[in-house]
Amino acid sequence: MGETSLQIAPLIEIGSVVITSTVVTTWTIMIIILLFTWLLSRRLSLEPGPVQTAVEGIVSAIYEAIAAVEPQHARRIMPFVGSLWLYLLIANLTGLIPGAHSPTRDLSATAALAFLVFLSTHWFGIRIQGLGNYLRHYIMPSPILLPFHLISEITRTVALAVRLFGNMMSLEMAALLILLVAGFLAPVPILMLHIIEALVQAYIFGMLALIYIAGGIQSRQPPEQEKE
Repeated sequence: MGETSLQIAPLIEIGSVVITSTVVTTWTIMIIILLFTWLLSRRLSLEPGPVQTAVEGIVSAIYEAIAAVEPQHARRIMPFVGSLWLYLLIANLTGLIPGAHSPTRDLSATAALAFLVFLSTHWFGIRIQGLGNYLRHYIMPSPILLPFHLISEITRTVALAVRLFGNMMSLEMAALLILLVAGFLAPVPILMLHIIEALVQAYIFGMLALIYIAGGIQSRQPPEQEKE
């Protein structure tokens, strides 16, 4: 069975359980991230070396980006959004490895990521504002707007999944077509295009997730906090 744009060939089938290359690559990326962070955390020093300095710079940049959007709750949001950014960056660049494909070219993977963003928006909103204050937004300024708010929640989640999937799939297809036409005469431009697009798409997805979460918190502030 060959791979198509919407169907990923299974690597292992055990009864009704199907393991695809997307699952294998995703778990590989997560294990690599966990091992790297675990090893780095055991070697932290007051006089950091180049690796620790680079990681601290990345963490600081992520925190500043989050704080620029939601300064009051940046520390609480950072673990989720930072992990999402880090995973997407590595996942998008995986397509550069010969014989490997980016998990984000699979619609099921991007749908799962978008669903996590959907859940996190409500999670942070309820945890920070309280259930009553959070749900009040859906009937403000009029209960008539309730179905429109619900439709908006669903459509933006679908758009988030399809946007990343479409961009990464089209990027891999474009690179493949160029290689078929030009052979290996233009590997450097293709490589640079892939790297830039992977960085851009990871940033856009993470920033949209951050905006949705911040919007879920800020737009549902209790009346007494709004007056302050």
